[in-house]
Amino acid sequence: MRATISYFLLVLLALVTAGCGQGWNDPYPAAEQGKNILYTAFTQRPKHLDPVQSYSEDEATFLSQIYEPPLQYHYLKRPFQLDVLSAAQMPVLREYDGQGHLLPAGSDPARIARSEYEIRIRPGVRYQPHPAFAVDAKGESVYWGLKREELEGRRVLGDFPLTASRELTADDFVYQIKRLAHPRLHSPVLELMGDYIIGLKDLHARLLADEKAGRYPSRDAWIDLRGYALSGVEIVDRYTYRISIKGTYPQFPYWLAMTFFAPLPYEVDRFFSQPGMAERNLTLDWWPVGTGPYMLVDNNPNARMTLVRNPNFHGESYPCDGEAGDREAGLLADCGKGLPFVDKVVFTREKESIPYWNKFLQGYYDASGVSSDNFDQAVQMGGQGDVTLSDEMVAKGIKLNTSVAPSVMYMGFNMLDPVVGGNSERARKLRLALSIAIDQEEFISVFLNGRGLPAMHPIPPGISGYRADKAGLNPYVYDWVDGKVRRKPVEEARRLLVEAGYPGGRDAKTGEPLVINLDTTGSGLGDKASVDWLSKQLKQLDIQLVVRATDYNRFQDKIRKGNAQLFYWGWNADYPDPENFLFLLYGPQGKVKSQGENAANYENAEYDRLFERMKAMPDGPERMAIIERMLAILQHDAPWVWGFYEKTYTLQHGWLYNRKPGKIIRNTLKYQRVDVVARAGKRAEWNAPVLWPLSLVAVLAAAIVAPAVIHYRRRERAAADGSA
Repeated sequence: MRATISYFLLVLLALVTAGCGQGWNDPYPAAEQGKNILYTAFTQRPKHLDPVQSYSEDEATFLSQIYEPPLQYHYLKRPFQLDVLSAAQMPVLREYDGQGHLLPAGSDPARIARSEYEIRIRPGVRYQPHPAFAVDAKGESVYWGLKREELEGRRVLGDFPLTASRELTADDFVYQIKRLAHPRLHSPVLELMGDYIIGLKDLHARLLADEKAGRYPSRDAWIDLRGYALSGVEIVDRYTYRISIKGTYPQFPYWLAMTFFAPLPYEVDRFFSQPGMAERNLTLDWWPVGTGPYMLVDNNPNARMTLVRNPNFHGESYPCDGEAGDREAGLLADCGKGLPFVDKVVFTREKESIPYWNKFLQGYYDASGVSSDNFDQAVQMGGQGDVTLSDEMVAKGIKLNTSVAPSVMYMGFNMLDPVVGGNSERARKLRLALSIAIDQEEFISVFLNGRGLPAMHPIPPGISGYRADKAGLNPYVYDWVDGKVRRKPVEEARRLLVEAGYPGGRDAKTGEPLVINLDTTGSGLGDKASVDWLSKQLKQLDIQLVVRATDYNRFQDKIRKGNAQLFYWGWNADYPDPENFLFLLYGPQGKVKSQGENAANYENAEYDRLFERMKAMPDGPERMAIIERMLAILQHDAPWVWGFYEKTYTLQHGWLYNRKPGKIIRNTLKYQRVDVVARAGKRAEWNAPVLWPLSLVAVLAAAIVAPAVIHYRRRERAAADGSA
């Protein structure tokens, strides 16, 4: 009995003592306490970490911290402004006519036959440590030519103990550009870049021909792209290369800030192409290799991904200038200090919003978005539509950042569909009737807590070509009444439906009810609540909605093949130019025709001609006039239900510094700083263990045990007296 009581008391003491150290609910290892680590979460597992294939926001979150293309965006300046990254200076542009003569700056775009960008990179930049660079005493690769049996037990890069590095060279940038044409990688920008970079499509054709001819008999076989010429890309010297573009494309420098154009050394490509690597997830798609401030050391996309400081990082300084208000917001306090500020970034997979939110409130995530589930707890709306933090958030020292994202969410009509597609007046009026009936203002209010602006066309706020209020009004869906934008009444939609040949929601010729099919993945904008809402909108016109839900891969396949009818889609800006949104409806970019980004498969000859002119022009009144005509064509033809522009709300704890909204800027982690001491204090305060229940348990246990102890001791004393 004494042993049992002693054990109970020891356990109780241990629990109480533990409460004085690491929080009982702390999800992180004790070894990470007090370390310079930024904690965040991700909700979607990245599908591609190979820079030639990756083209989504969730992947860019990781890749942009690891890879360094020639250019980046200035972190603080708005409008967005390009700056150097791995380049030593901004690219030098030279333009030539059809006879090869150099043209003066500002020449008529029609005279420009070829544009040449000369890019000089920074000397002395080195790659992160990696086994692909390890060499023996003879200078030969240690890990090239591995046999399958030599890969037994190797699952992560740490299983290759020897690592090395080397200097970044111009050859690495050229090698990556050639990878855009790689026949097995299916780069999503091959078609687009092939229209601009001279010789890129020819290289793709040669690589395909060689593969079909059996030059590479195995899919594992390495294609050494160094042996293939690319006529539009030239190496000048160790630190300089040139890219030649057909005609003129003023937006091309923006592409040089994307990871498609980040450097990739041939040694890394060769290392990962060895037989047996892919089946162990030892691929570039899992283990990116770059010169940036961080490197990926832990890749479990279902649970946790970890970036750590690259020991070979060349260094960079925090900016000393920005836009008005940045100094007052504390965004210039770290002017000139070395980057990156944090040593490690831990990403934890969160599939549900509630656990994510609770961990943020407990201090275990340094920042968080604001979902519909926690909107009312996080912010409060004023009478004039102004947004402020709730008292609970203010008490915790949490800060709110708001901005209108350079993105557009929309419902696309498949213009190849026999019912809603085509350029007939019947189909156009049907699309307009649906556009009016689907009340975006109500959707924003119900599902987004007001975090959005109804879209009038593809170009969002903050991008040249956007017009607010009456100047940007879509006259086919809205009216201007008493100085305000007002959606046309549903009676107008019913009138258009009659003119389209569907009075009362029935085909005037056959009497059959009109059925609209929504193709969706069944999550996000395709979840049950939003689908029920959409069904209600269409019922106003007596139109039946059929939801064809499927998994993401099947949905993508339907879009690629043009088998969808109506679908939700969206686009985040790659770069801050209207061309990046207007190309989404450019005919040659049709999804079915060329696997481009025109998911609606929309074609209009006048629009396409204007797009060709507009994309080659610098900003100015003439270009703006063309853009306005293009928007008018789109509003008339209605290939999209014009959805909404997203307002982003993000929260951050008071110990996190230097966060500024700007979705186009993706390499943001190097700028962020954490006050580790302040965070530890708040975590301890917010997660202090409640010990009184244990005390109560101890008292109750003692009350239960005490009579037995007293009885036991009496028996012992009685026995002792008897024996005496």
